[in-house]
This record gives sequence, C-alpha cells and structure tokens, in this order.
Amino acid sequence: MHILHVIDSFSPATGGPPEAVRQLIKATRATGTHVEVVCLDRPEAEFLLDIGCPVHALDQSFMGRFAFSPRLWRWLRANAGRFDGMIMNGLWTFPGFALRSAARRVRRPYGIFAHGALDPWFNRRYPLKRLKKLFYWPMQYAVLRDAAAVFFTTKTERDLARTSFRPNHWNSVVAPLGIMEDEQARQDPAREIEAFYGALPELRGRRFLLFLARLHEKKGCDLLIEAFARVAAAAPEVHLVMAGPDQVGMQAKLQSRAEQVGIAARVHWPGMIGGEVKWGALRTCEALVLPSHQENFGVSVAEALWAGRPVLLSYSVNIWPEIANDGVGLADDDTLEGTVRLLQRWFSLPAAEQAAMAARAQPCFAARFSMDRTAATINEVFGKYSAL
Repeated sequence: MHILHVIDSFSPATGGPPEAVRQLIKATRATGTHVEVVCLDRPEAEFLLDIGCPVHALDQSFMGRFAFSPRLWRWLRANAGRFDGMIMNGLWTFPGFALRSAARRVRRPYGIFAHGALDPWFNRRYPLKRLKKLFYWPMQYAVLRDAAAVFFTTKTERDLARTSFRPNHWNSVVAPLGIMEDEQARQDPAREIEAFYGALPELRGRRFLLFLARLHEKKGCDLLIEAFARVAAAAPEVHLVMAGPDQVGMQAKLQSRAEQVGIAARVHWPGMIGGEVKWGALRTCEALVLPSHQENFGVSVAEALWAGRPVLLSYSVNIWPEIANDGVGLADDDTLEGTVRLLQRWFSLPAAEQAAMAARAQPCFAARFSMDRTAATINEVFGKYSAL
C-alpha cells in the first residue's frame, strides 16, 4: 500500500501531533507500507531531516492558522491518485478541505486524525472561537462525513467529539497513539541520562517531577506551579522541571509567579527538549505530571510509561482510566485543589508503592500504547477500499 500523511507543520513547537505522526510513519513503514508526507514547512527546516520517508515541504501558507495554500491545492490534485489512502492530521484548516476535494476527484479514501480538536472543552473555554467554528462547520463537517474513517485515540475522545457540533455523523475508529518500542530499545540509557544532566547539571542526584508539554494554559501549567508551591514544604528535596516550548509567552508569567510564591530555586526551565536529553529526563524523573484541562491522548504519557515512569494526570487527560486501572499513576481534577491533591497523594505514597508503579509502567505501555497496533488499524481501513 501507499499512504500519504498531510499535516500543516512538522515543527515540534506546535505540540504533540507532529511527534505522533513521526512515530506513526515509522510504525506504518514497518508493516511494509510506503509512506509519504506533504506539509507547509520550509523545505530547509532541520526538523524535517529525520522523518524517515519522502517529505514534500511546500513552504509557508497564508491566513494564519487556517493555513491557506494554493500550492498544496495544486499538489494534492496532481498527486492524490498515487496513493491508496491519505490521512489529514488535524481539523479546522484549509489542508483538510483541499484533501477532501482531491480525494473525491480521484475516488481515493482518506482519513482524519482529529488530535483532540473536537473536544467540547474548547467551546466552553473560547466561546468567541466557537462562533467562528460554527461558521466553518458546514465545510469541516463535510470533510469528516466523507472520510473513510475519523480516527480518535480513545473512546472518550470519540464520544466527546459528537457533543461539540451538529450534524455529527461520521465513521469513528478508535486508534490509540504511542511510540515505536523497537526504536527506543536501540538507544543507550546511560548516554541519555548523561545528556540530560549535561543540560541541567544542577539536577544531578536530585529528585524531580517532570512536566513535558507546551507551556500553554490548556496544559495546566499555572495549576502545577501553584500546586507545587503549596506542597513544596512537605517535600523539600523535590524539584520541578517545566520542559516545553513557550508558544504564547507564558513562561515569563509562570517564572514570575514561581518567584512570588518562593519556589523559583526549585523550578527549572530548559525550554523544549528532545532526543537524548528528553529521554534522559524521562528516565531520571520521579514521575511525569500533566494536569491538562484537555488532552485527547498525551504522547509524553506514553513516552513516560515506556521509560518506566509513573504518570500523574488530570481527569481531563482521556487515557486516565487506563492509567488508573493498570496502577501506573494517579489522577485528579483539573483544578488547583485537584492538582494539590494529586501531588500530595504522590508524596504520601510509600517508596515501595512508587517503585511498584514504575515497575508496571512498561507492561502497561506494551499492552496499550504500542504504535504498531495503530498502523495495522489504518492499513485495515484503507485495505478494504483497495480490495474493492
């Protein structure tokens, strides 16, 4: 089979979808399927060098996040017929509309990964943006309705998506994301740990919790700073690492607040980390913390589990039931009180129970979040069409 992935940008600064697509490409290629990618990045961008498949970078788009691109329109119409199936990663942008048009023109199936974009949380938090989305909905709904599959990473994400807008009839397929285990197994843990300590030498030999996500209000960054300040006295030896890109200028505000509440010396801001530094951080942290207000999956959660680390989540991270059921972490409300309870519960656990959670983490990953299952699901969806 021959599959195309469409994504606005592969920049890791845009959040989890680019990394999810990277891992999915590797998993899909491992099945023998040929994969290509088209995106709206600069062809010379460094983050495109290790995608692992042919990449057609068509340069910048127009109209901001809507990503209007006549160049992409022409490319899809010229090339859509080469593929057995095509996948749009994300919603509410021009590339999805262009993909639907091109796919229908050559009678090829396409799928949509929503990546959490239909969660009703966005409607509640941004009512003005909801009005704009209502204007776009007839076009966006047509993209979803005509897709061979709309892929959701959890049953919770699937069910919530149908509550955001109407009409809401499409073919839902649950396909959990994750990472490719075989790739990470080839890495050198000791080298990764040293890479992390080389980047943050002040943390060598110290206990720390790790936040690994964009510095954005959706991720609950402010809750974590406030909650850590409230529990810091009860765990004076524990530090907090806030690792992630600062897309909206939130870091300065968070740093100022950390200074005001007296924890600045125990909070570290390495920016966006990747490669060996990221894996070293995951291997050496006490636990990953993600108190998001909305999270359809959370690639960093799967990465932490693979690295053998427990995870501390809000109930708004849609995979929290699996985490709780498998005994590999804790969850609570996405409020300040809930985040305080989350940290207090973790610090109150006996060391033996914390270690037991860590020991169960990799088996949980293997059972639930290995990307090869997702690749097989996608191949099955498109395989039905190619067999017709």
